[in-house]
Amino acid sequence: MLGPRRGSAVLVAALAATSLGGWRLGVTRAGGAGGGSARVVAVVDGDTVDVTWAGHRERVRLLGVDTPETVDPHRPVGCYGSEASAFTHRRLQGRTVRLTFDRRRRDRYGRLLAYVDVDGHRFNDELLTGGYARLLVIPPNGVNARAMLDEELAARSAGRGLWGACPGPDGR
Repeated sequence: MLGPRRGSAVLVAALAATSLGGWRLGVTRAGGAGGGSARVVAVVDGDTVDVTWAGHRERVRLLGVDTPETVDPHRPVGCYGSEASAFTHRRLQGRTVRLTFDRRRRDRYGRLLAYVDVDGHRFNDELLTGGYARLLVIPPNGVNARAMLDEELAARSAGRGLWGACPGPDGR
């Protein structure tokens, strides 16, 4: 039989373990699940890169952003698409980055869906801040949507990137 002090210590330890487990599950469900380090081995376009991650080559579609098209053979290169692709290439090619996932890890094409951190900053936001991308939220992913909307609105207001270079009210 356990003494009152030892019984209390076991109870506290069990509650702490349960609490920590619940916290970890909540972080995973809320989008805080880190994917860990990856190395960018190719830039496909402004919002898509190939990485080596967990021992495999994976295609990653950046969450929360949509850069103008540059690689679809059925569509013309979009206004500011070349600049967005070049920016992504300069910032990410060959770099070690950190992948962070939201609620859904893969899209219907099998690509990883991730936020990409480089130099301690979320690169997805850099695309919005510089006017290289529009905000694109596809549920259930969207844990960072509010902050990312603020980035896009600031770029629009300042006429940065596609918001100043491309015709039309929505930068197209």
